[in-house]
Amino acid sequence: MAEYDRWDIRKLLILRTLRERGTVTATAEALLLTPSAVSQQLTNLAKQLGVPLLEAQGRRVRLTDAAELVLRHAAAVFEQLERADAELAAYVHGDVGEVRVGAFSTAVPALVVPAVRVLRTTRPGISVQVREAEAAEAYELLAAGAVDLALSLAVQAPTAADPRFTRVPLLADPLDLALPRDHALAGADAVRLADLAAEPWIFGGSGPWSDITRGACEAAGFSPHQGHSAAGWTAILAMVEAGMGVALVPRMAAVRRDGVVMRALDADRPHRHVVAAVRRGAEEGVAVARVLAALREVAARLDR
Repeated sequence: MAEYDRWDIRKLLILRTLRERGTVTATAEALLLTPSAVSQQLTNLAKQLGVPLLEAQGRRVRLTDAAELVLRHAAAVFEQLERADAELAAYVHGDVGEVRVGAFSTAVPALVVPAVRVLRTTRPGISVQVREAEAAEAYELLAAGAVDLALSLAVQAPTAADPRFTRVPLLADPLDLALPRDHALAGADAVRLADLAAEPWIFGGSGPWSDITRGACEAAGFSPHQGHSAAGWTAILAMVEAGMGVALVPRMAAVRRDGVVMRALDADRPHRHVVAAVRRGAEEGVAVARVLAALREVAARLDR
């Protein structure tokens, strides 16, 4: 008879998190444990399974081939447990439950809050707990079990082939051009990105928005000169209003300012793609499915 008690789910979760986070310290922080507790649990798991799971690599540790084999099989176990948990919750609660949502800043007012309003009317037994997080961090929270659903940008999301998650495309958010009100092109019949090739551009020094802005401009045939660096939309639009430069702004993030003209681009209009994700198997839970449906409904309105 197989010794199934060797397969400790909690310890397997620690091992999986170590592979995702890379260090014992980061794993401990993600799971709210001490580094010594993480090391002890993994040592015990190695003894239970009878194979070495970690090997020293300088000051760090790396997973052995045996550990990768263990995790490959554990992935199916985690998926099935998510399905079981979702089905049990549906059986016990029906349309009742709490869904924890991690979302990047502009998605909160544009997508999450309207979805919560929809649910209050249609599914009052489902509550949503919102946690604002950077787009990449939302997936880390999802993997660690800190949220049940993550909203992120496709450029920062794991690939659709990642076995841990089920991804749901939500929205292709157009990027509009923010110009000072007195700019020569503010009232032009049509505007192309290439018309702004000589302008100072305002965008973050690194991260997804830098990549999106540079990628859009390079697709239009030029490399943007970064006149100023800012990550927050309030700061970016304030600088545009002051005539300090131009910027690409997601339509979801645009806030009206008297001194800024927002122009939709024509032939080369870029987009950023917003996706939702859940741990694979959890999408079958009633409460999570209801929240996803409400998010799709809101996204469909915005996409018109």
